[in-house]
This record gives sequence, C-alpha cells and structure tokens, in this order.
Amino acid sequence: MMTIRRKAAAAYVGDSDLERRKRIRNLKEDVTASWFLLPICAVFVILFAVPLAQTLYYSFTDWDGLNLNPGWVGMENYVKIFSDTSILEGLGFTIVYALLTTLLVTAIAIPLAVQLNQRFFGRNFARSLFFFLSVPSLALMGMVWKLILSPLKSGMVNTLLVNLGLDSVPWLSNSRLAQGCVIFVGVWAQIGWHATLYLAYLQSIPSDLYEQARVDGANARQQFIHITLPQLTPGIVVSMFLLMSGGLKVYDLPFTLTGGGPGFATNTVSQTIIDRGIGQQQYGIASALSVLFTIAMCVVIFAQLGIANMIQRRFV
Repeated sequence: MMTIRRKAAAAYVGDSDLERRKRIRNLKEDVTASWFLLPICAVFVILFAVPLAQTLYYSFTDWDGLNLNPGWVGMENYVKIFSDTSILEGLGFTIVYALLTTLLVTAIAIPLAVQLNQRFFGRNFARSLFFFLSVPSLALMGMVWKLILSPLKSGMVNTLLVNLGLDSVPWLSNSRLAQGCVIFVGVWAQIGWHATLYLAYLQSIPSDLYEQARVDGANARQQFIHITLPQLTPGIVVSMFLLMSGGLKVYDLPFTLTGGGPGFATNTVSQTIIDRGIGQQQYGIASALSVLFTIAMCVVIFAQLGIANMIQRRFV
C-alpha cells in the first residue's frame, strides 16, 4: 500500500514539475515574441502617438510654426473653424465627394464585375484593361484630366465641341461643373480596381448554387439578388470602407485637377489643413481642424464597422 502511495506522489510531483516547466517555457516564448513587437510599438509612438499629442496641444495655441513659446488661446481655434465659410465649404464638398464616389463606384463596379466574370471573347484583355486604367495615382489622373477638361478652347473636350460647331464649356471654371468633374474623375479612376476586387469574390462563389437555382427555375435577376449579392457582402463591406475612408481624406485629385477652385468649390479638408498650416502658417487652426477631422474619421470608421457587422450577420 505504501509503495502505491509513493508512486502516486512521485507521479503527482512529476506532473507538477512538468507543468511548471511548460509554464516557464511559454513565458520565455511570450517574452521572446514581445521583442519583435518593440519596433512596431516604437513606430506607432514616434509616428502616430507623439505627433497626435503635439497636434492636440497646438490646437489650443496660436502657434505660427516659428515661435518657440506659442500663446494659449483655448477653444478659440475651434470656434474659428465653425465660423469660417471657406473651411465649411471644403468640409461640405469633402462629404459630398466621399458619399457620391462610394455610392457610384459600388453601383457601377458590381455589374461590371458580373459582366467580366462571364465567358466572352477577349475577357482577359477586358479585365486587364479595366484594372490597369486604375493603376495610375489620383494625382496623375488629375493632371491628365485637367488637360482633357480644360475650360479653354485648347482643352481636348472643348476642341471637339468647337469642331462640331458647339460652344465651349467652362468645365473647371464653373463651381458646379468643377465639382462634378472632380467626382466624375474620382469615380472613373477607381471603378477598375474595385471591379477587380468584386471579381475575386465572384470567382469564390460555388457554381453549385447557380446550378441549383437554375434547376429551381430562378432567372438571372433572381440569381443576382438572392445568390450573388449576399455572397458579395464581405467584398461590398471592404470596398465601401476603402472608398469612404479614401474619399474623406482625398487631397491629390482635387489639388491637381482644379487646385481647390474655382474659389473654394472643390477644396477639401486635407487641402485646407495643408494650406492653413504650411501656406498661411496658421498651425493652431490647422491643428484644431486636424483634431476634429481625426475624430470624425474615427466615428465614420467605427460606424461603418458596426453596420458591416450587422450586414454580415444578416446575409453571411
């Protein structure tokens, strides 16, 4: 009996020692893995946390970028933002641009991806064409389309209109037309890439679903509504997230296409921050606008994530 108890005690001690060694080994692995996170943490602190804290501090001052001892002005910069018509006009166009480009690109890219997923002659060439049209940056797109839509008679579109006996159109010198042109180019430049994104999701849909639907008598419209769209929900969430976040922080396209004009018609929040801070040395107002813009971006992103989770739970 004593021998059995001693063996049981030895086994218990052995198990405890094994568990202790396992915990020590896991702890060493966690410590080793944490060393690989230090560069990431350092980059986050240096390039994000510290500049964000400095921006928050400068938003309460009248710093001009040169004075080493800026004066404290409290909420004055934030009050100026909501009383400055040029800033509010830029904010309004930014919201309109982000919403319209998101909706239009989504509405066009999904049917385009469905067509590109069909079998037809030259399908690979068509896929490559739409994708490579979206490869150049928005800044380059803006410079090219500025020559095409120039309000002068030397502009490509106006030259064509004059040759047809029509009057030239002030595409970029009229406020409404300039806003429409910026939105049009923004949509045109992004359709190909997002159509390619949807095409990747379409190719992952099992063909058995469509075969079963055809056996049950479902037509093409019913298959699209009840099979394609629900299966594309993750892709729609990703695409709209990228479009909305990119549209809210857009700077390169309006700057190269219209320079923010005429007046402040196509000015954006990002361009206003740069102009006020670097161009006019009003770093206090620029910092306050940056803080508000960061908060707004966080609200929009979290709202999108919440809506996306609701949609995915409903359809996926």
